[in-house]
Amino acid sequence: MLNYLPFFRKEFILSLFFFFFLTNEVYTQNKLTRLFNTMFNDTSSGADPKWIAYPTLAYSPETSWEIGASAVLLYYAKRDTANRLSEVSGFSFFTLEKQYGAFFEHALYSDKDKWFGLGKIKIQSYPLAYYGIGPNISGEELAITNANSLLIRERLLRKIKGNWYLGMELDYERLTKVSFDWVNNNPPNNNIIGKDGYSNLGLGLGLVYDSRHNVLNVRHGFLSEVGYLFYQPIWGSTNQLNTLFLDNRAYFKLRKRNVLAFQMIGQFSQGDVPFNQLSMIGGETMMRGYYLGKYRDKNMIAFQAEHRWLPFKFSKRIGGAVFSGIGTVSPNLHFDKLLWTVGGGLRVLLFPKRDVYTRLDVGFNPDGYGIYLFIGEAF
Repeated sequence: MLNYLPFFRKEFILSLFFFFFLTNEVYTQNKLTRLFNTMFNDTSSGADPKWIAYPTLAYSPETSWEIGASAVLLYYAKRDTANRLSEVSGFSFFTLEKQYGAFFEHALYSDKDKWFGLGKIKIQSYPLAYYGIGPNISGEELAITNANSLLIRERLLRKIKGNWYLGMELDYERLTKVSFDWVNNNPPNNNIIGKDGYSNLGLGLGLVYDSRHNVLNVRHGFLSEVGYLFYQPIWGSTNQLNTLFLDNRAYFKLRKRNVLAFQMIGQFSQGDVPFNQLSMIGGETMMRGYYLGKYRDKNMIAFQAEHRWLPFKFSKRIGGAVFSGIGTVSPNLHFDKLLWTVGGGLRVLLFPKRDVYTRLDVGFNPDGYGIYLFIGEAF
């Protein structure tokens, strides 16, 4: 997890791709046709690298208008489709409120899948709503937190036998220029760890079992990850803490078009954990529909299940999914209050030869709803 990615429930993401190119008279009809086929019809060889880039536009009350650009690169090592599909994605944006950010994620497999690199880099200056800590918050935001954030999470793993990988894990998180704009100018009495900023480096080991072939759309297979990170002042961390990660996923191909997917994820920390490094519920992948970070604490556990039609019987490119999830956070391992979410969405086959879809999901819960538009499945 270790996410620092805000999601605003009233955000609507619009694609400007067609408007941008169809209104540009420089492109002739033939060039437009070739461009459309290259980007969307997947006319190249299935072994060739494939990429897509497009502008985005979003709006939310917290940010005003947001303008950005996204790109995704897909490839097989040595163009051998017997290798697992690797992907690199990026997104950058700025807003009329002078906020900005850039996100980069990757899942890379070497030839014969001997090496596996999984990671992300996130840089942003963004306001976040702060609701407090624990599962029993009031539901009303206590403050808007402004900060500059840098997150680097990397795993470099070597195949040891079959689908088992072992290697090093690294997590670096830095939060600077932190300020809290308290609602009604009424800050709580308790001290918030990390309110003056922090710089924490975590080093550790990871053990992974991975039998997936296509990480963006798994038809069948299993993923199980156990990672343990140490954050110590001896190598420059502001805070001393330890974090255990668990991520278990199972995928079952019911029929040619139907997939049933399950995930259990947990994050458990000890020590002086900064407020923005606590385990969080919500976001675009787990417990969709909750504002990411509304519920946060030292420990988190969550389960989700999803049924996918890829695609529907009546279409070659349009599919859908329904999902549900349950999870919670806690200062200890006594998880008393459970949170739930349900939802569904549409799928559009973007790269037929690589079996990659783009998804539009809507998640509902007692606190509200969330809308998400991404390339690749949530898990």
